[in-house]
Amino acid sequence: MLSLEQVRGFVVVAEEGSFRRAAELLRMTQPPLSRQIQKLERDVGVQLLDRTQRQVELTPAGAVFLTEAKRLLALAEAAPGTARLVAAGNTGTVRIGFTATAGFGFLGHFLNQISQALPRVELALSESVSAQQFGELSSGKLDLGLCRPPFERTEFEGVLVHRDPLVLAVPEQHRLGAGPVGVRDLDGERFLAYAPGPARYFAELMARVLAGVSHDVGDQVTQVHTMLALVAAGRGVALVPETASHLHPEGVRYLPLTAVRERAELYAVWRGQPANPALRRVVNLLETWHDA
Repeated sequence: MLSLEQVRGFVVVAEEGSFRRAAELLRMTQPPLSRQIQKLERDVGVQLLDRTQRQVELTPAGAVFLTEAKRLLALAEAAPGTARLVAAGNTGTVRIGFTATAGFGFLGHFLNQISQALPRVELALSESVSAQQFGELSSGKLDLGLCRPPFERTEFEGVLVHRDPLVLAVPEQHRLGAGPVGVRDLDGERFLAYAPGPARYFAELMARVLAGVSHDVGDQVTQVHTMLALVAAGRGVALVPETASHLHPEGVRYLPLTAVRERAELYAVWRGQPANPALRRVVNLLETWHDA
């Protein structure tokens, strides 16, 4: 087993080309330094130094070992500081899940805010629907999720980070023209629907907005970009978050809705009492922004 003392002694001898000068720099006598290097060579299994009466030179194996030895010493010197940074949450990795609609307009700004405040924290991203994120938060695969409600507050904690108005996505030549439109104007329309399982939140949101309005229900899908593709194909109209208007599929127009108070809410969610120090720093930021 190599020791850092052996490695450090070898580096100084190699750089000085002399056991005598190396021993002086290391504040030790020459014989124990020589024994230290001999033991290192036995442990490594090759000769690292050519010794003559006048100087010490590196063997080819020693030249390669010198490069690795310097790298090892640099890591050893940096390790305590790195450990302190990790413990304080100033560095590390936070694994973040996000829904597709969060990625359209909100996600980039959200990540930039965190990176500006915590530049040494790495953010690892994973796109999935809310239900999958909750499972991955429970299993520990994710640290933080950007999810749609509801979520179990007994296990999770969260803060509201974004509220998105709803707009109506219609085919280019739709009868409603350029809008804006009221809910009563939607009477008799054929709507593309959100699948009540994986897209439960938007399915319930759509039901609340269209309560009391006579309408047909067409294809059921999970992802907004799929819904917009079906709108372009003339399969129906769709209620989508305003951030979806960042997408511009050919043949689709977005109409503002009047007197609709419902908003698509997005929460940052995590398991209570996070063990990851970097996640604790991110959570503190989120709670500060929320209070402000």
